[in-house]
Amino acid sequence: MKALAFALLFLLGPTIAVSARDASPVFSPAGPDASAYGETFGYPIGPPLKKQSNMVGNYSHADQLDPTHRVAADRPSLLRRAPQELALTYAFQGQAHTLQDYLDRNPTTSLLIIQDDTILFEHYQYARTDHDRFYSQSMAKTITGMLIGIAIDEGAIHSVDDLAQTYVQALTGTVLGQTPIRALLQMSSGIRFGQDYGGSDDDAKLTRMLFTPSSQSTIQAVSQFNVRAAPPGTLWHYANVNPEVLGLVLAQATHMTLADYLQSRIWQPMGAEADANWVVDHNGQEIAYCCFNATARDYARFGQMLAQDGAWNGRQIVPRQWVLDATQPVMAGSPLAIEQGPHPWGYGYLVWLMPAPRRTFVMEGVEGQRIFIDPATHLVLVHTAVRLKPTHDIGDSELVALWRDLLRQAEAK
Repeated sequence: MKALAFALLFLLGPTIAVSARDASPVFSPAGPDASAYGETFGYPIGPPLKKQSNMVGNYSHADQLDPTHRVAADRPSLLRRAPQELALTYAFQGQAHTLQDYLDRNPTTSLLIIQDDTILFEHYQYARTDHDRFYSQSMAKTITGMLIGIAIDEGAIHSVDDLAQTYVQALTGTVLGQTPIRALLQMSSGIRFGQDYGGSDDDAKLTRMLFTPSSQSTIQAVSQFNVRAAPPGTLWHYANVNPEVLGLVLAQATHMTLADYLQSRIWQPMGAEADANWVVDHNGQEIAYCCFNATARDYARFGQMLAQDGAWNGRQIVPRQWVLDATQPVMAGSPLAIEQGPHPWGYGYLVWLMPAPRRTFVMEGVEGQRIFIDPATHLVLVHTAVRLKPTHDIGDSELVALWRDLLRQAEAK
């Protein structure tokens, strides 16, 4: 696959060319609307989290806002650099654009493209660097999902079809406690839970309960949502309470914090180059649906591990069959199909499945956090951002178009 990376650089004709420079990191002190994002004040850090002038600082220094658990790195795995930087031209809204065009128009803090162990493109904006740890938002869900697979392989969890209350006895008798792990992974628990990012929905209520100091436990917080709208496995509905319950299952089943389990089972085995951190609630429980923070290159390593079916750094880290099961495309008409059509968008085990005849998928977080993963080509694209719209920003569609053209042109050669 390394040869294919260099074939991409030298053989793909007019739409994928090479620049005059190598693929070393590029750092920019500014970015689109830099003044509004706090450039004059050095990109400050402080509440509220999503105030525009604070977003750049907050989304790269989460550990200065909330308590976190450290995920320690050990011996970094080697990443190489292409001798010349990728210069992709892609089509969007009837016009041709370059990667620099994309960066000039979109509030991206990091953009990294890697194939196998070779970095093809690595740019940072708004004075962010390769040492910053970027906020994942819901990309963290996929990390939680992979930890569930490891726990099953190790026997800490006996089956993906066990009920959550098997491991979290305090949930016994609640709707969530009586939900299979598989349905929680697939966002098909059937739980009634509103999530529209408007600030007054159930998701906002859950977040306030987790972050506001009180005598309420994490289990008591999730137990507030105790109405089932549909039988498990019959209706897809995105709800942060599902992975939050899975985080409790993991902690109880493994007798470890999620951060420690991630550190020992994935972060150090895959050869992360930098410590990561995971935001915890007022009880010290990691927010399993959100708030993991890592460098762009370590996100790229995690993406490559998934692109190679759970193997990286000379080891099988996540069980291969679990990765395959988690990322299989859905069939039209499936409860996990999010749209109509022969190859619809779908949802796997806490990961988004892209509409394609073959397996290709993406880790997604609001405000533009993305890791696109293609097992066939071993291409991975890492993107962190500070979009003002949580979802449905025009930049989200442009990024998908960029990714699809990258794959299309790779496959053509």
